[in-house]
Amino acid sequence: MKTTPALAAIMVAVAALSGCASSTYPTDTNYSTRADSSTYGVIDNIQVVRVDPATSGAGAVAGGLVGALVGNQVGSGSGRAAATAAGAIGGAVAGNAIERNRNMPHDMYQISVRLDNGDYRTINQDNVYDLNVGTRVRVVDGRVYRY
Repeated sequence: MKTTPALAAIMVAVAALSGCASSTYPTDTNYSTRADSSTYGVIDNIQVVRVDPATSGAGAVAGGLVGALVGNQVGSGSGRAAATAAGAIGGAVAGNAIERNRNMPHDMYQISVRLDNGDYRTINQDNVYDLNVGTRVRVVDGRVYRY
């Protein structure tokens, strides 16, 4: 079998990275962190806030790739190169616009909780269901639940 330089480089990379894998398991049986992950308190305030998420750039990258592929199918020679570049630019602009439209600003509930230990925590959630000011709650992994 004849190996190309690219295939050889991939094989070396796989061999090197497989040596990084660890097969050891944690032996610590201290479960005190479980109790710390949930905290109890009382809701002090609930406000509606407007969240305006930013674009990540993934839409522009995907759109640019699709546009470049479509543009590459047009023409030949320098015309093909120009069509590829124009397709990449147009696709990136369109992909970014699509991502921005999917990530429209929306309302979230900012819930302020006075914890039993005296601390104060503010959590943003997409809904409050039956939570009200003065409700006894439990905070688990960044969410507020009625207790």
